[in-house]
This record gives sequence, structure tokens and C-alpha cells, in this order.
Amino acid sequence: MPMIMDKFSLTGRTALVTGGAGLLGRQFTRTLGEAGAKVVVADLDQKATVEHAKSLKEAGIDALAVGVDVTDPKSVSKMVEETVKHFGSLDVIVNSAALDPKFDPENLERQSANAFETYPLETWKQAIDVNLTGMFLTCQAAARQMLEQSAGVIINICSIYGLAGPDQRLYEQQDGTRFYKPVYYPVSKAGVCGLTRYLAAYYAGKNIRVNALTPGGVFNDHDTGFTEKYTPKTMLGRMADIDELSGALLFLASDASSYMTGSNLVVDGGYTAW
Repeated sequence: MPMIMDKFSLTGRTALVTGGAGLLGRQFTRTLGEAGAKVVVADLDQKATVEHAKSLKEAGIDALAVGVDVTDPKSVSKMVEETVKHFGSLDVIVNSAALDPKFDPENLERQSANAFETYPLETWKQAIDVNLTGMFLTCQAAARQMLEQSAGVIINICSIYGLAGPDQRLYEQQDGTRFYKPVYYPVSKAGVCGLTRYLAAYYAGKNIRVNALTPGGVFNDHDTGFTEKYTPKTMLGRMADIDELSGALLFLASDASSYMTGSNLVVDGGYTAW
């Protein structure tokens, strides 16, 4: 019987992260690489993808940069093909690519048209295409390879807003200006949980495990007004640090969670448990 820490090792395995050049994706790829995995950084932003893969290599992690548009089936299939051609397998895929509206000062004005009554249909379609259809396509392409290997792990990144409706009071400015978390985000993230359960049941008996990871708010230079409203909503009284999802991600990716599928691991500081 292996020692408990051995169960967390990913040595000899290949892990692919979509949205791998994003805020969470960068942390996820580093975590998986530090656990011994060969890592594929897959992202639409090819420049950022190459730069991050280079930084991983400099840290001693075997990394590959792959550009991908998760809404394009051909691009997604090519991503998997390049991964297998380069590393020989695809053992873990983390679906982290998503449109997530930002409310930091730099992006705040972009969120001024998010009222539900007038929300643009084209924006809704684009977001659902990325956040939900894109995950469907990546799961589909990864599963084909994992069936050939007779093994694999799929991790879908959800959100607390897939479990509970956004508290829009968090986005009201001090001068009374109202901004809103747009409708597509909680709807698409709720769909992620449904897709996860479906796939776990569909691949029962195939040695393919499918789970979701649901983060709460991760601090990323949020303004004081937002953090002062957000933190009392958590039992731990703060937002997450960027590395506080790493343990949960590694647990789901590794044999440490070998008896777990169809589940949703919530790491939100108690936000949804009140």
C-alpha cells in the first residue's frame, strides 16, 4: 500500500489546463508541475501562453504551450493531438477557460451594461459558447483520448455563483452607481456542475473520473470597498489567496481522490455554508 503522500504524486502523468495563462490557470499549471506532472498550458492568448510555459520550464517543470480556441472543435481536437504527440498521453485535464467579468478599477466601466432587462443577446451567446460549450468540447476531445488509454481525470472549474445567486449589492459603488454580475456567469457555471455529474455517470466503469472544483472569491488587487463587503459573507472573513486552491486541485487530479467522481469540491471560505 502506497504512503499517503505518494498518492498526491503526478510523476509520469500529463496534465492540460485550458485558460492556463489566466489568473487561476497559471497557479494550476504550476501546482500540477510541482507535483511531477508534464504540463500543457493551453490558452487563447498565445503570447501569454508561451511566456508562462517558458516560466514553468525555468522552474524545472516540463511544459508545453498550445494555443486553443475552446469554442472551435478543430482547435480543441488539435490541442489534444499536440499534447499526446508531445508527451504521449493526456491523463488530467483542468477546464479553467472562461469569460469572467472583472470589477477591478481597470475593467469596471465595461460592466456598466449588465442589467438583465437589456442584456445583449449576442453577448449572452458568446459567453455561453466559451463557458459551457467550450467545456463540452474540451471534455469531449479529452474523453476520446482517455478512453483509448482506459484512464483519465477531468476537473471542471465551477464557481460559488453556480451554487448561489450573485449578491448584486457587492457591485454597488460608493456613489450609488449600480453594476451587476451578468446573467451568463451564474447560469453557465451552474451548467458546469450539471455537465460534471452527467459525465461522471456516463463514464461510470470506464476508469474516467470527473469532478468539479468550486472556488470562492480569489483576491486580485480588489478595491477596499469590494473586499469590505465580500469578506463578511465568508466564515473565514476574507477572500482566498491565489495558492489556496492548489491543495484541492492536486487532490482531485491525483490518486488521493481515487474514490471520488461526480462530486463538487467547494473551496469558498464558508461563503455558501451559512
